[in-house]
Amino acid sequence: MTIALRATGIRKTFGSVIANRNASLEVAQGEIHAVVGENGAGKSTLMRMLAGMYPPEAGTVEVKGKDVTGWSTREAIAAGVGMVHQHFMLVPTLTVAENLVLGQEPRRGLQFDRAGAEAAVRSLCERTGLLVDPTRRVADLTVGELQRVEILKVLFRGATILILDEPTAVLSPPEVTELWAVLRAIAAEGGTVVLITHKLDEVIEVSHTITVLRAGETVGRLATAGATPAMVARLMVGRDVKLAIDRPMSPEATARRAMPGGVYALTVHELTVPSTRRPNEVDHVSFKIRPGEIFGIAGVEGNGQTELVEAIAGLRAPSSGTVSLGRNDVTHWGVRARTDAGLSHIPEDRHHRGLILDYPVSDNLILGLQHRYTAGLSLAADRIKDNAMQRIAQFDVRPPDMKLPARVLSGGNQQKVVIAREMRGREFYVLLAVQPTRGVDVGAIEFIHEQLLAARDAGKAVLLVSADLVEVLALSDRIGVMYGGRLVKILPRAEASAEVLGPWMTGASDGGPYVA
Repeated sequence: MTIALRATGIRKTFGSVIANRNASLEVAQGEIHAVVGENGAGKSTLMRMLAGMYPPEAGTVEVKGKDVTGWSTREAIAAGVGMVHQHFMLVPTLTVAENLVLGQEPRRGLQFDRAGAEAAVRSLCERTGLLVDPTRRVADLTVGELQRVEILKVLFRGATILILDEPTAVLSPPEVTELWAVLRAIAAEGGTVVLITHKLDEVIEVSHTITVLRAGETVGRLATAGATPAMVARLMVGRDVKLAIDRPMSPEATARRAMPGGVYALTVHELTVPSTRRPNEVDHVSFKIRPGEIFGIAGVEGNGQTELVEAIAGLRAPSSGTVSLGRNDVTHWGVRARTDAGLSHIPEDRHHRGLILDYPVSDNLILGLQHRYTAGLSLAADRIKDNAMQRIAQFDVRPPDMKLPARVLSGGNQQKVVIAREMRGREFYVLLAVQPTRGVDVGAIEFIHEQLLAARDAGKAVLLVSADLVEVLALSDRIGVMYGGRLVKILPRAEASAEVLGPWMTGASDGGPYVA
């Protein structure tokens, strides 16, 4: 067995935070190797040291038998190590081909050889099966296409050791299947894939070997054959984790929802949001959510879910239609007024909508609520501190240091900060939960699901939008499907399944907009 990548005794700290302590990893050439662990376990930090982004403070890194400890990203790329990060690192205004050749542009004389670049990228697409038009602008691509471009970018630079950080977080089930085929082909041709993912079913499906990190340290290495998700989760968290969702409602919540003549918590009627790329981003969408109900929306990303939620939250103006919270028509209200009326929003993009990354955790836990934490003309520092201590403890934010900027937290712990603010930092009546568990480990997923179910049982209305169909099916009381900006189907949970919803999600069963 040829070892492509080996890390031994790795230690890395950021101030008082220990990201890695005695972490190790050994990856064979030609295998798909999964690296798993809780949020903050040190997975991404370890991978970034392998890719030359950080130097370790102790330990060694070897690539193909050569000691490369402390090397640079340039040296890593030259040696065939490429990392695809969890958050896209592309230039939106450039085309696919321009992004791929950036920094090593082909020339014809003194001019950029655009035709040559596009031909080279087209050839790579055909060879790998990662199909995307080289001439398209990155800003116009779907999230699935963006993921393909990120992988193509490292392959274009000659990577034979591919490190992927949460590559399926934004992909639909068919796109995940396509990605697995590509990764298996790379491994079969002698390439090496290191995969970070929180989705344990994916780990079992696609990997050959699994390394488990906990609290920055390697705690297990096992062959995937014979492993189970429960076994891996136990190693990750240090306890048994409930992977299946127990969703029965309390008798009080059941009785409350069954009461006739009640007011709907959220009513969306004929909501339309204009678009530049199709007739409407959201096309005459109507639905109602009762208090004590989780209404899930399924669909391949890019079919209007983002625009629908933004219009409900007050972040985007509809061209027609109405949004009501209880008896209040809030269609023309601002974000703060909707918040004060009981609307809470977990946004799908925590970096751009949920956090100010350079602000401390304590300040991020009151974003949008600053007017509730004032003393005269100033912010009430003691109340902000008390709030942060309570939220950090309740939601197990790691490390538990309210003074740290949100930027240094792992993606999953950043998500916990957003959820702690939106679900406990305000009295809410309706919760918009968009991709609430994206990039979150199994222990945190269990906790977040419990919070959503507790909100339902407390009489809150929850609009759940998730690209994870398993999550939608597990949590929702009713499920709607969006396709092409329209709500094309609504089903009670008892009648919904992946087989039933799949054709509606892809347009194969498109019978026109659903009429409430």
